[in-house]
Amino acid sequence: MQAFENISTPDLMDSLLSLSAAFVFGALIGFERQYRQRTAGLRTNVLVAVGAAIFVDMANRLTGSSGAVHVVAYVVSGIGFLGAGVIMREEGNVRGLNTAATLWCSGAVGACAGADLVVQAGIATLFVLAANTLLRPIVNQINRLPLDVQSAEVTNTVYVVTDGVHQKEVLAILEKSLEALHYPTNDLEVYAFGEEGVKIQATLVAIAVDGSAMDRLVKQLGELPMVSQAYWSASTTE
Repeated sequence: MQAFENISTPDLMDSLLSLSAAFVFGALIGFERQYRQRTAGLRTNVLVAVGAAIFVDMANRLTGSSGAVHVVAYVVSGIGFLGAGVIMREEGNVRGLNTAATLWCSGAVGACAGADLVVQAGIATLFVLAANTLLRPIVNQINRLPLDVQSAEVTNTVYVVTDGVHQKEVLAILEKSLEALHYPTNDLEVYAFGEEGVKIQATLVAIAVDGSAMDRLVKQLGELPMVSQAYWSASTTE
C-alpha cells in the first residue's frame, strides 16, 4: 500500500512539469543534432534529458535536495560513459566529441528540470543551441584557414601505395625525400593494400609544414613507375 500513500497530486503535477520541460528542452537540442544527421539525434537527446530528470526528480521525492545533489553527481558520471560511446577515431581524427558534449549538456538540462529549475533548464538549452548553431559559421571560417602555420597543432601524414616487390625501394625514396625537406618521420607503418599492394604511411614529426612543398613531394612520388598513389593529409585531433 506504500505506492498508494506516495501518490500526491501536487507532487505528480510537479513531476509532470519537470519531465515535460526535460522532454521539450531535450527535443530542441536533439532536433538540431538530428537535422545535421549526427550520431546522437532527437530521440537520444530527449531520452538523456528525460532520464536525468527522472533520477533527480525521484531523488527529490525520496531524500530531498541533499540527496538530489548526490544523484546529480552520479548522473554526470553516467552520461560521461554514454558520451564516450559516440566518440570514434578514424585515421588520426577523433570524431564525435561535439556529439558527446551535447549529450552531456542534455543530461545537465534534464537534471535542472528534474530539480525544478525549469527556467534555468530553458536558459541552458538556449546556450547549448547557440554553441551548436551560432558558433558554427565561426568554426567553418577558422577551418578554411591554411594549416601551415606555426600555431597549428596537426598530424601530417604522407601515404604512398606501391606493390610488395618495390616496397623497400619506395620506402627508401620516401625517407630520403622527407629528409631533404627537413621533415623527419615520427612513425613509419606499412599496411596491406589490395591483393599484392602495400600502403606506406609516414607520420611526420613536424606539426607545421609547407603545403606547397608537400604537394610537390607527393606529385613527384606519384610519377614514379612503381607508385600507384601518393597523397598527404593534415588531420587535427579535435
